[in-house]
Amino acid sequence: MEEKVNIRPHRLTIENRASGTMTGIREVVSFDESQIVLDTDMGLLTLKGKELHVSRLTLDKGEVDINGTVESLNYSSNEALRRSGESLLSRLFK
Repeated sequence: MEEKVNIRPHRLTIENRASGTMTGIREVVSFDESQIVLDTDMGLLTLKGKELHVSRLTLDKGEVDINGTVESLNYSSNEALRRSGESLLSRLFK
């Protein structure tokens, strides 16, 4: 039986490359001053820049606010991240 996943609206707003607000966030995978990796309903979102900070995180609403200098944004598949959360037996018997 497949698990039904709730997909929330995903919105990304960056203001003057200095601050941003994102919705549709499932979790913050990692972050430091040069990179923030977010698991979104649309895939992994990697933000690179300088002096990056997560200023507000509300996972129950799926919202994140960031500050710093944004230099690049990149979306990629989040399938590997999803699979890493599965049990060993479920991966073996697929």
